[in-house]
Amino acid sequence: MSHAKSADGVVREIRRKTRRRFSAEEKIRIVLEGLRGEESIAALCRREGLNPNLYYRWSKEFLEAGKKRLLGDTTREATSTEVAGLRQDVAELKQVVAELVLENRLLKKSVTGSDSEAAT
Repeated sequence: MSHAKSADGVVREIRRKTRRRFSAEEKIRIVLEGLRGEESIAALCRREGLNPNLYYRWSKEFLEAGKKRLLGDTTREATSTEVAGLRQDVAELKQVVAELVLENRLLKKSVTGSDSEAAT
């Protein structure tokens, strides 16, 4: 039984690693072909080798993006890697600010005396 599970796992892993990646241009081309209605969505998906659910997801995203753009909404959603990078940048900047504030306080104390901070 464990042999069958490992075989299924191997097959799943191979499919995952060899899954076709569609570029944005390919997705747009496929969605536009579907919107033209010259052939059924099922036939289009069979020809392109993709699941109809994936086509409908792309179509929905395409139409929503077009609607937002027509409404003048030019903001975009950040990807998780962009968010992680921005959070890292913020953490580094906070660290630099903290170091500068500490250095500034130490310099003030050395110039004006050690108890001038308490008076302010």
